[in-house]
This record gives sequence, structure tokens and C-alpha cells, in this order.
Amino acid sequence: MFVLRFDLRIPPFVTNLTHAEQYREFLRMVEWSDDKGFAAVVLSEHHGTEDGYMNSPLLLAGSVLGRTSNVFCSVSALLLPLHDSLRIAEEIATIDLIAPGRFNVVIGVGYRESEFEMFGKNRKTRGKDTEEGIRTVLTALKGKPFTYNGREVLITPQPVSDPSSLISVGGSVEISAKRAARLGLSFVPAVRDENLESVYYEEAKAVGYENPMCMMPSGPGMVIVTEDPERTWNEIGDNLIYDAISYAAWQYKDQRSSWHIEGTSIEELKAGGQHLIVTPDECVDLVKTNGAAVLHPLIGGIDPSIGWESLELVANKVIPTLN
Repeated sequence: MFVLRFDLRIPPFVTNLTHAEQYREFLRMVEWSDDKGFAAVVLSEHHGTEDGYMNSPLLLAGSVLGRTSNVFCSVSALLLPLHDSLRIAEEIATIDLIAPGRFNVVIGVGYRESEFEMFGKNRKTRGKDTEEGIRTVLTALKGKPFTYNGREVLITPQPVSDPSSLISVGGSVEISAKRAARLGLSFVPAVRDENLESVYYEEAKAVGYENPMCMMPSGPGMVIVTEDPERTWNEIGDNLIYDAISYAAWQYKDQRSSWHIEGTSIEELKAGGQHLIVTPDECVDLVKTNGAAVLHPLIGGIDPSIGWESLELVANKVIPTLN
């Protein structure tokens, strides 16, 4: 399985690419990939960054699904405590109506203090606010009147899909695993940790949730395919180092992620294992081993032509070999 991931950030030192150009390339890549054997598109959310990190993933998810017929689209993660839960429910329902069965939202609690400050939200209550928000969204998606903060509300039109299939719970700590089970939702950890998986399934059994599903991350978070990996490392190394350093700078002691790599050089990134640049044959071996590869064709504001080369090699050499 091949997943295309996008966060649409451009480092300050990149001067030959605008966000308007990058967004157009993003949609072209998504549309092109739809009938080539790619399985899914994954979008992210952050706010107030100097590099313009994607801040409206639901809007972009609708664009992805409106321009495709086959690929699945996941927002991973949507930072629910920063948003109005009723409005999020409306947007999720609308997107499911566009493409029933091809959309899912992984709910995250958020962690960057600046984002909570930006939206006037309380970071200290993010766990409670997230759980209350998820309950509100699930109830709203049933399409029936209900009482919310002392008033009667109604979200219509309701989605085609079952609400529980549209929502998953993210996180990197045990309380997130238990929250997912308690709410009767799938769990998508941000870090590979078998203990979290065990906690989730144990809690699901305890609360009587009969259909639990934990989707653990596997393999590198970024794969670029090229005929000449060393050349490509030299071409985009600075972009990848920027990506790693800026992401690491956001982390707190209570936040874990498979994508968190402390790397300030190409050698350190190579050793970290999350940024992988491989030949088509090496990509074949990777997918045979892991079952999937996460392609990141516009990572760190790289020249879109490098991302296109990667996608075309996957479509023309890797997928046919695997098939």
C-alpha cells in the first residue's frame, strides 16, 4: 500500500516556490495518483507557523475527494480542542456526502502552546475538551436534534457513513488509548508502542467494545524514490533537516511521535530512519517488509519536480513489480 502525505510547508530559505504553486502541485499529484494504484492521502494540521504549515485540512480533504474517485483521505490529526465541535461535525458530514466511505478523521488533542493561545483555548483542559468534543461530533452526525450547552441543535444533512467509521482517536499516551476504547472508536497512535496497543484492547474488553481496531505506525514517515539516492540527498538534505529540526522544536515531554527525530545533519537523518530515500528496487523491498510506504512528495518545500519523479517511479516501476 502506498500513502501520500502532505503538510504543505515551505521553509523561509526556499525562495523559488510559493504556497499557491505548491497547493496547485499538491492537487495535481492527488488527481494524477487516483488511478495509479495509490491507496490514500493523509493531511495534517498546525497553525501560526512561519513556514505556512497546512492549517485547513478539512477544506483540503474535500478538495482531494472532489477531484478523485478511488483514493481514501485521512486527516491525521485534526486538533479538535481548537475548533467548534458543531462546525466540525457539519464539515465532516459534508465531506462524507462528497465521497462516502473514503474519508476518516483522526482526532488529536494538540500540544503546541502557541496554538492554544492563538485560538484562546485552555491547553490544560485539552483532554477533557477533546473527549467532550468527540462525543458532541458523534451525536451530531446522527442527524437528530439534541441538547448542546443548554440549547437544542440539529446538524443536517447527516452523513452516509456510520459516524463511528468517520472518527478515530489519536495520541501517544495511555489515556488516549483508553479514551478511544471508551468512545467505541479505532485508535491510531502517533508512535509505535505495543503497550499502548495492549492498553487499548484491554480497555475495549473492559467496556464491552466489540470491534476495536488499533492502527500502529510502521516504517519510515517519509519515503522518496529516485534512481540516485545520494544525488537526491544532496538536493533536498537542507529541506529535510529543516523539517526535522522544526518538528523536534515543537515537542514537549508529554508528547511522543514516530516522526520526532533529533537530527541536524544528513548523516543523523539517515541514521534516524524516518527519512528514507531509496531506489525503486529498494522501495519494492521496503513494501514487501512493511506492507506499506508513506510517500511525502512535497516535504519541506522541496522542488515539486523531485516529488513528481518519486511518484512516477513508484507508479511505473515499483507498483508493477509488486503486482
